[in-house]
Amino acid sequence: MYESLTCLIPALQNGQAGEWIVDRKNDGTKEHPIQFPFVSYGDAACKLIEEIHRFAEKHPEFELNQYQTILEKKRNEQGCDSVWAMDVDQLDGKTVTALLLGAARAERFSEGTLLHFCKDGSVVKWLKRLKELDEGRQKHGAGLPAP
Repeated sequence: MYESLTCLIPALQNGQAGEWIVDRKNDGTKEHPIQFPFVSYGDAACKLIEEIHRFAEKHPEFELNQYQTILEKKRNEQGCDSVWAMDVDQLDGKTVTALLLGAARAERFSEGTLLHFCKDGSVVKWLKRLKELDEGRQKHGAGLPAP
């Protein structure tokens, strides 16, 4: 079910998420204005963003358009101060995909957010959880309801 997302694990583990580009050549003069730092996302991160949105469109039953509500409900259930501190091993697929969508959407408001979650290992951890859920579904039968 989550193969389109979990297939990106190797590329993200190999540091292909992207990097911050910082202008170290220019000195800030009129002739050599400094370019503000920006994130250059790699192919793996761009594909991840694309696949997260495609998954949300393909699975309306997950109600990922309400990702904030999904995350807050689960945060309260686990008694965490932050949605980012939740125990991933205890999360269902709906909540993990909500985390991924939340990280991707946060990028619109704070450049580098998704890169941060890629570089600190969070995205790979979330994707590995989805892979575990897929493996569990295969082991126990494809007729199970979507996690």
